[in-house]
Amino acid sequence: MDILDIARWQFGITTVYHFLFVPITIGITALVAVMETQWLRTRNPEWLRLTKFFGKLMLINFAIGVVTGIVQEFQFGMNWSDYSRFVGDVFGAPLAIEALLAFFLESTFLGLWIFGWDKLPRGLHAGCIWLVHLGTLASGWFILAANSWMQHPVGYEFNPDTGRAELTDFAAVMFNKVQLVTFPHVVLAAYMTAGAFVLGIAAWLYVRGRTPDADRPMYRRAIRFGAWITLVAGLGVAVTGDFQGKIMTEVQPMKMAAAEALYETEDSCAPFSIFTIGTPDGSEEKFSITIPCLLSFLATGSFDGEVQGINDLSAEYQEEYGQDPDSLTYDPAGDYTPYIPVTYWTFRYMMGMGFLSAGFAALILFLTRKDRSPTSKWFGRMAIATPIVTVLGSSFGWIFTEMGRQPWVVFSLMTTPHGVSPGVSNTEAWISILSLTLLYGVLAVVEIGLIVRVVKKGADPFQEPPDPTLRGSDDDEDRPLAFAY
Repeated sequence: MDILDIARWQFGITTVYHFLFVPITIGITALVAVMETQWLRTRNPEWLRLTKFFGKLMLINFAIGVVTGIVQEFQFGMNWSDYSRFVGDVFGAPLAIEALLAFFLESTFLGLWIFGWDKLPRGLHAGCIWLVHLGTLASGWFILAANSWMQHPVGYEFNPDTGRAELTDFAAVMFNKVQLVTFPHVVLAAYMTAGAFVLGIAAWLYVRGRTPDADRPMYRRAIRFGAWITLVAGLGVAVTGDFQGKIMTEVQPMKMAAAEALYETEDSCAPFSIFTIGTPDGSEEKFSITIPCLLSFLATGSFDGEVQGINDLSAEYQEEYGQDPDSLTYDPAGDYTPYIPVTYWTFRYMMGMGFLSAGFAALILFLTRKDRSPTSKWFGRMAIATPIVTVLGSSFGWIFTEMGRQPWVVFSLMTTPHGVSPGVSNTEAWISILSLTLLYGVLAVVEIGLIVRVVKKGADPFQEPPDPTLRGSDDDEDRPLAFAY
């Protein structure tokens, strides 16, 4: 493999690994905040026990997510220095604000939430975890704004003297049309993932033999809570995904064509294939099960809409971008088509696993209705499978989004081969990818070990935290903050 292939594999491995934690982190902060708010509202001790139990899991996930996320920024300088130089003016603002505003908001109020159980008034303490969630949303907004610019660059001008894209309209970058549909889609997917996470863990504790009978109603409550979140958020993901598909077709028609492996333009009523068997490179169809006109609706909102095919788009891109070998838009391979098998199947895995997860949640709600308490093994297995399926669906969606943009690292402005670092050797790149993969493997063992240990222990017995507003005059107000876990 050459340096470009190694750099792409390294970025793909580390980014997908990091994204395993992102949706859980965004979603679980909201769910823990809801749990604590429910405890304040109802004074039901079960909600406080669930708050602290899932709060521990949230902290583990948050810590590993921060560690793996730091590597992403270093990679821009290590393997993608030409790309970093080209987009630095545009990316600098949102990524700096994300670090200075969003991350500090998250970390500051997360610290207050961890250490402030016996120092802060209860309402203020619950407000801290809501602010942590607000910080995760802000962080997601700025990072997705940067990524959306890669999909649909706006608010910039190209300086031929420096060879850089220079920011001219910060608001245009922040409110890019791709950003406006991507952000709600990703956030709702995060809520769906976190709901499935709560559902799966609570179900395992509910059906296992060692759980005390007195705790089963609490875990059943968590099962239904997680299932409702998964189902409702899943419906939101489907709706926002429909809007996203239409915007994607407008700004990146090749990505939609690649998602269907549609080689020839369909003037109207383009079919959507549920399953296809074709040649290994995806260039020829052997067998397919299709739904008539569905692709036209997904792409344009009309069952009679035209959907451009790969061949026409490839010729159009070659004519527009591939004539000058010295241009950043020139592709050395002369091919402006993404790898079809990956885009085709990840698009279907993303949708299929999302529908499957929502279906599992709906079935679990049905099985637990009216105080029913299913304890069969298949119920437990289905519930445990739900978070796995949901996380995989989110990951496949992210892979589709990035792989479907290829061969562009910034659509219509820079092809991926032009973004790689010119001074990095194959040996250095191999050392980098092997070192990071080994490090991430170790972190995976640590993450899984910590989560398994916490989950096996289950929720701690109820112990109501002190209420600072009820202290007498003899209390020591200067004692240090106490670690709650």
